Amino acid sequence: MTTTARGKGATVWLTGLPSAGKTTIARLLGDRLKAEGHRVEILDGDEIRRFLIAGLGFSRADRNTNVQRIGLVSEVLARNGVLSVVPVIAPYADSREAVRRRHAASGTPYIEVHVATPVEVCGERDVKGLYARQAAGHLSGLTGVDAPYEPPLDPSLVLATQFQTPEESSAAVYAVLAERGLV
Repeated sequence: MTTTARGKGATVWLTGLPSAGKTTIARLLGDRLKAEGHRVEILDGDEIRRFLIAGLGFSRADRNTNVQRIGLVSEVLARNGVLSVVPVIAPYADSREAVRRRHAASGTPYIEVHVATPVEVCGERDVKGLYARQAAGHLSGLTGVDAPYEPPLDPSLVLATQFQTPEESSAAVYAVLAERGLV
């Protein structure tokens, strides 16, 4: 495994409901890591879906394909010395487990973080207006509302973002990276 400027490559997988705070935490973490001289890529689920995986819908099969493709890109980056930070909903446990197995097979560190923000809090934040559209009947299949979200059974870290600032959440993820000697 190739090392970054100050550590080894790894994947930090942030999973949780829409508007849970995944992308905000990822950006704060990425900024800190870059400032320390690490090679970092943020693979934002929304950007990946729009540009790399355009054409996939939101069926279980398409969501699984989306997660597997993001997992592949992340594992390749991490295996090559990049700290890959991945804020994605990834609603199904079996899809996330397949990503974890891919990393284990290549000996690449994988840290799963459950951004465990309650759906009520996510609905109040409603960064993209998804919850409002769903409530108005203009959107169906919203993860955590009328589509399933299977919380991780054994994540490396659980963040209750309703009780901490994004900076505190980011610092908690950084602490796990430090504990494991990755930064």
